[in-house]
Amino acid sequence: MSAGPLGATAPGTSRSPHAFDAFRAERIKLTTLRSLWVTPLLAALLTAGVTTAIGAALGAKDHTITDDPSVGVFYGLNFGQAALACFGILLIGQEFNTRMIDVSLTAVPHRGRLYGAKLALGALVGLAVGVVGTAGAFAGYAATVPGAWDGPALVRSAVAGVLYQALLVVLCLGVTALLRNLTAAMGLLVPTVFLLSPLLSGVPGVRRAAQFLPDRAGQYALRYVDDPQVGYGHWTGLLIMTLWTALAAYGGLRAMRHRPTK
Repeated sequence: MSAGPLGATAPGTSRSPHAFDAFRAERIKLTTLRSLWVTPLLAALLTAGVTTAIGAALGAKDHTITDDPSVGVFYGLNFGQAALACFGILLIGQEFNTRMIDVSLTAVPHRGRLYGAKLALGALVGLAVGVVGTAGAFAGYAATVPGAWDGPALVRSAVAGVLYQALLVVLCLGVTALLRNLTAAMGLLVPTVFLLSPLLSGVPGVRRAAQFLPDRAGQYALRYVDDPQVGYGHWTGLLIMTLWTALAAYGGLRAMRHRPTK
């Protein structure tokens, strides 16, 4: 069984399931595979839990998390996003590594439909984690550092915090589909999001270029305070991350459509 270059089912093959059926199949995988549903749960717990712990321990002592309240509110996101990136990678990467992707393509021969179902599920889970994690982080910070989290940028920061996490999942899923390898995606994305990107932002010679990396740009939308060294606005930062995400998703689609059939 093979698919054409645009993802259509080849003549003579069985009819591909509808988009809703493909999405439902992906949802069933999510709820039955522990590695899939535990990872986003861990991301939400880390985002809210670490923020609450840091607020309780350092909120009255460390001005770096109160001068710009978003630094304290989203402190836990620095840890939660690593788990969220792993979720985006696992959502398709483990099927490549176990060769189960061939079984999925047998069940859903339309490659674009299969890939779209994974993207939709990843985006929805990312949004759910974003809502729970962001709400938990704001609540935990408000409880431990009273009066420090409010401000005129509150709504924009909260909305960006939710959207950032959904975009991160889709970005990682798209890159993994492009690489067609879980290990390669883990080795590239997790260190970049968790370690390399923050380090590059602190190096004077490359800081201007590093601010256009997807996670750096997206996280700038979370900030309450303007940074004169950043050459764009807060919402523009989220737009930059969205463009990166769209590029990664399209690259993954192209890779899926041109993957040889086993």
